[in-house]
Amino acid sequence: MPLGALPMLGGLIGAGALAAAGVSSYGSQRIRVVGDALIAGDARIPVSALGEAEVLDAEEARAWRSYKADTRAHMLLRSYIPGALRVEVTDPADPTPYLYLSTRDPEGLAAALAAVRAG
Repeated sequence: MPLGALPMLGGLIGAGALAAAGVSSYGSQRIRVVGDALIAGDARIPVSALGEAEVLDAEEARAWRSYKADTRAHMLLRSYIPGALRVEVTDPADPTPYLYLSTRDPEGLAAALAAVRAG
């Protein structure tokens, strides 16, 4: 050990911390409903511009990620999450036909959108 045991141990701990931070940030895109807007990653869409929300099971989610996908859609993909929510975009000025959002709780997200529409 050219630098000694203590500096090598410090380097190992530092590299481990950097690796842990990298793994933690992978897939850290957040989906939330704040006020009257849906925030999905970098996108912020008013709930008034959204239509029906469709909860997708694992098989349907896989289909909408692949052969049913529209290239104009906004897709927040996380392939390790089996469920998803597909939300229509009803704004005529927006060319995006729908949002595909990978989420562990698609029912909860659909309920949050419905609550904002109702309130």
